[in-house]
Amino acid sequence: MPAGPPGNVQDCVPFINITPFGLCRSPANPVVASATAAAAGVLTPMPCAPVTPVPWVPGAAMVQLNGLPALHDGCTFQCMWGGVISVVTPGQVVVEIS
Repeated sequence: MPAGPPGNVQDCVPFINITPFGLCRSPANPVVASATAAAAGVLTPMPCAPVTPVPWVPGAAMVQLNGLPALHDGCTFQCMWGGVISVVTPGQVVVEIS
């Protein structure tokens, strides 16, 4: 996913903060399950459409963005279909605290 604006732990809204990417291989995803059934049981990945009902964790303990912990390269969260989404490149490497 391309770099975007800085985010906080609540920035997890599908199609707004989290854009679709790649192919989903999770049989828990109804679209994948349907395509797999149509292919006589052969796993058939389908385009990603993330469903993210929970916020990012853990968030930066010392850095707030809009009153909530900011995201960093250790943050992850679960897609409802079983995948894990993570911050790969946070875009900032140094935080100056004054």
